[in-house]
Amino acid sequence: MAVYTDISEDDLKHFIAAYDAGELLSYKGIAEGVENSNFLLHTTKFPLILTLYEKRVDRNDLPFFLGLMQHLAARGLSCPLPLPRRDGALLGELSGRPAALISFLEGMWLRKPEAKHCREVGKALAAMHLAGEGFEIRRPNALSLAGWRELWDKSEARADEVEKGLSAEIRGEMADLEAHWSKDLPAGVIHADLFPDNVFFIGDQLSGLIDFYFACNDLLAYDVSICLNAWCFEKDGSYNITKGKALIEGYQSVRPLSAREMEALPVLARGSALRFFLTRLYDWLTTPAGALVVKKDPLEYLRKLRFHRQIRSTSEYGAL
Repeated sequence: MAVYTDISEDDLKHFIAAYDAGELLSYKGIAEGVENSNFLLHTTKFPLILTLYEKRVDRNDLPFFLGLMQHLAARGLSCPLPLPRRDGALLGELSGRPAALISFLEGMWLRKPEAKHCREVGKALAAMHLAGEGFEIRRPNALSLAGWRELWDKSEARADEVEKGLSAEIRGEMADLEAHWSKDLPAGVIHADLFPDNVFFIGDQLSGLIDFYFACNDLLAYDVSICLNAWCFEKDGSYNITKGKALIEGYQSVRPLSAREMEALPVLARGSALRFFLTRLYDWLTTPAGALVVKKDPLEYLRKLRFHRQIRSTSEYGAL
């Protein structure tokens, strides 16, 4: 979450009048995140999150994102819920941007998650995969194999500026993943970005999942591999097998992974590490100094990619 577009109080009051949301009491910008402008609103009825969708988000994708949250919430998943306008629409416009009001979810994200939290994340991810069944709108994953190739083509010429020899290494990795990527594993709606700042806890109790703006249709086990990368490495770059074991066991307690999914996990984890490496690399090379987007170190995910390349069995992640 972040604030890129300013709003006036008068415009906001006019926008809220189209909803059954009460009268505006106060609002403030939310500084975290990189994609959209977000504000916390307090009204006479309830707190809300106002999201203004910035240019990096395709307006044509918004029915998928907002409809998915409705679908998941209706099936018992704890996640933010779009508030419909009085005319039934989920989307309005404010300050020249598509905008929506979203329910406020109680909780905080964990700065230092432990194995017990990883277990809860695994359970919640599996519950989301099951709840996503039957959602009729489809959105292909723009950041899968074809998307990686496109990002790499834009970055390869300058890759060795980040680390000598990087161009040759990633070129070989891309070719190997394209040759060995599994395409016929169980698929469905995935979150695709379930990092710690997108999971809320109250104490040790997981209170909900947020930020579905990378959600798409892809391999369910690929989503598990994203969480292994996001939750199970320590700040020094070491893999925490206790956290990995807890995350996988939590997931399997709700939706058991098939033998083929388990076998594919090392390749999927390499792919998800490459995906975040490439988006970080592209931003690192192309984002001008002083821009609002905070650049993240791509080498963090290069080190994770190299770790997964050495894995020969899913048991090395802590899976039984």
